[in-house]
Amino acid sequence: MNDLTRYFYNLFVSKGLSENTAEYLNVIIGVCILFITLFIIDLIIGKVFMSIFKGYATKSKNVFDDYLVKNKTFDYLAHIVPLSLTIWIVPKLFIAFPTTEKYLEILFDIMIIVLTIWILRSLFRTLRDFLKSLESFKDKPIDSYVQVFMIFVWFIGAILIFSSITGKSIWTFLTALGAMSAVILLIFKDTILGFVASIQVAVNDTVRIGDWITMEKYGADGDVVEINLSSVKVQNFDKTITTIPTYYLTSESFRNWRGMMDSGGRRIKRSLLIKTSSISFLSPEDISRLEKIELIKEYLKTSQSKIDTYNQKQSIDKSIPVNGRNLSNMGVFRNYVESYLENHPYINQEMTIMSRQLAPTAQGTPLEIYAFSNDKVWKNYEKIMADIFDHLLSTIPYFNLEVFELNYTSEK
Repeated sequence: MNDLTRYFYNLFVSKGLSENTAEYLNVIIGVCILFITLFIIDLIIGKVFMSIFKGYATKSKNVFDDYLVKNKTFDYLAHIVPLSLTIWIVPKLFIAFPTTEKYLEILFDIMIIVLTIWILRSLFRTLRDFLKSLESFKDKPIDSYVQVFMIFVWFIGAILIFSSITGKSIWTFLTALGAMSAVILLIFKDTILGFVASIQVAVNDTVRIGDWITMEKYGADGDVVEINLSSVKVQNFDKTITTIPTYYLTSESFRNWRGMMDSGGRRIKRSLLIKTSSISFLSPEDISRLEKIELIKEYLKTSQSKIDTYNQKQSIDKSIPVNGRNLSNMGVFRNYVESYLENHPYINQEMTIMSRQLAPTAQGTPLEIYAFSNDKVWKNYEKIMADIFDHLLSTIPYFNLEVFELNYTSEK
């Protein structure tokens, strides 16, 4: 090997060049040839490695090796051979320049550290992608943990590089960093908060990837697509992306719709404003007319029979309707609403179904409908709710009720 590395030196000296000039030319030509040769070797080894492992990964049922190929782990491993040859040959080219030995050692140390970091980064990314493919880890903030490990790796790598350049021990840098801990905490405040928050989110199961969350303060209303060390990415329903700092998930309030998605239905909670002056007792004629409505036919007969029996036993004077017990159009309509919901094909019958009257307001008496649709898809849910209220608004006049409306008068 020494003969090869000194070939051009011996050639130039034999041609009459000075030894000093021959040394410089030998190094320049040798380095150029070495780099070209190493580039070709690196290319060939990389292609061979990739073809072998890609073929194996294609045939293998295990997906882990597929992610190794995707993240170029074997490409980085292939660089080990050219790097080893460089460390072995280059010092021999510079044998006539002993002062460069120290700088070459530093350069080689840096190259080894950087290549090691690249390989570790590739392995961490492979592990991240593999864990995300598993059902039990799919909704966990794996990116946050990988980023923390990579920060730690780069931190150690930076210390080793500075130690190699300055010639001082690692403990000297660690001691200096300890003295600068306040500054470091200030610089990495968001990273530390994000790391702690991602652990709390994972342990407390507050948010998972795929959850629908609403955070009105930041305009977020959609599905969580990524949770990493510094931020949470939410894809809104208009396909825009909202980025929220991770630690805000623990320091501020937000709404997670996972409970609704996991339940048997999506809640419908909306009121009809009934004009208060339209609420009244039902006359016998009204009852006879309403008995033609199938959903409340039996209810009217049973209720009226009980009311008549009660009034007769109590000898109630029914010349004035306010005496005794009576059916009101609002009460009958409320019963109709519940019967309608209980017979609706898109309402979950195993969850709460209720029609209730709320406190009267200046805009009328609210009649609230409380139920759960069995279809939780947003578009379908809105259609179901609209169909229900279309029907109820169309039904109200049959009960001699009116919906509150604002009347605007224009000045002429």
